[in-house]
Amino acid sequence: MATPDVLVAVHDAQAYPPLLDEMLGSEVRVSTATGAEEVLKVYDGQTVVLGEPDLLALTIDDMPAVQWVQSSWAGVTPLLSCRRQNFLLTGIKNTFGAQMAEYVFAYLLAREIRILERLGRQSQKSWWDEPSGGLQGKTLGVMGTGSIGSEIARTARAFGMSVIGFSRSGKTSESFDKVYAGDQLADFLPGLDYLVAVLPDTPGTRHLLGAEAFARMKNSCYLVNVGRGSLIDEQALLKALYAEQLAGAVLDVFESEPLAEDSPLWHAPNLLLTGHIAAISRPRDIAEIFSANYRKFCNGEPLDYRVDFDRGY
Repeated sequence: MATPDVLVAVHDAQAYPPLLDEMLGSEVRVSTATGAEEVLKVYDGQTVVLGEPDLLALTIDDMPAVQWVQSSWAGVTPLLSCRRQNFLLTGIKNTFGAQMAEYVFAYLLAREIRILERLGRQSQKSWWDEPSGGLQGKTLGVMGTGSIGSEIARTARAFGMSVIGFSRSGKTSESFDKVYAGDQLADFLPGLDYLVAVLPDTPGTRHLLGAEAFARMKNSCYLVNVGRGSLIDEQALLKALYAEQLAGAVLDVFESEPLAEDSPLWHAPNLLLTGHIAAISRPRDIAEIFSANYRKFCNGEPLDYRVDFDRGY
């Protein structure tokens, strides 16, 4: 196959031409766009697109020649509801795991060492006398046992934690002491000291963590969601936090983003919020994955990290 032209549709699109020139050579013609209107102006029958799913969801139905879309995100949810799905869709794997693990354990360690409490006392020129806790010997549950979940599990083991996983299939993994299947949520939750969620957004995961799930968890359990906001029933989470049914939570993702100014989540007790920053798409990392897949596409080989539209990942 001749080298097809590439359309890059991401907010930092100008970072990609020099990277793709370095990795693929100057014979590959690269066009860039940073908004939906610009995408449609720049689109000129390109068959290959590297882009952000939310941007492409607004344009892909009007791009009939596109044969392959490489997402610049780990998740592809916005593209799953598009009318047009007769193209190859590939995601990003094995690049966000370290970032996600660092984010998760920053919060777990901060909680155990009581960093926020100690900082509060520092402003009062006094010491926080309560002893620090520790992660060793505690049990971490990870919802999602793919590349990101496995990296979080490996990090947990380095701290001496027991790690159990939860996935649709329940397939065993060397990164986990045990893995529960999708119909075993009730058995997975009760013994956890910490619960970290990295599940994708699919019909089967929406509001999987709701009132019934929170009721099964220890009231000392601490929740961190860095996967998709749709996993958690936010109203049920609020009730659980106010009732001290959970020790607390960290949310980096929400049912609706950006989080509305009048959302009650801003003021909920024992709840820490960040704005979808647990892992960012770094252009060089994305360009490397895209370039490897581009060569395979040109050679007619199967692409890495292909997304199943029906399963949603």
